[in-house]
Amino acid sequence: MGVSKDSLDSHKKFTEKYNLKFDLASDVDLEVIKAFDVWKEKNMYGKKTMGVERTTFIIDKQGIVRKIYSKVKVNNHVEKVLEDLKELSD
Repeated sequence: MGVSKDSLDSHKKFTEKYNLKFDLASDVDLEVIKAFDVWKEKNMYGKKTMGVERTTFIIDKQGIVRKIYSKVKVNNHVEKVLEDLKELSD
């Protein structure tokens, strides 16, 4: 599942555009985002702003965080996560 501070309407459009097969949750109040400590100060072109640091968490069925990927870059990320999931399930 994905979580961002975007609205449900925005998530619906994004899900349809990219034909996603997983749920996106809206966290406009930043409750989950702050609980997972991914609301961070960012520096873009010398301007400091607050924003979500793209992070992936592997959480097992018991709710235990098994792996964290911080500052995620999109290229090859899915492949790496799937590889790690296989190792964690062995």
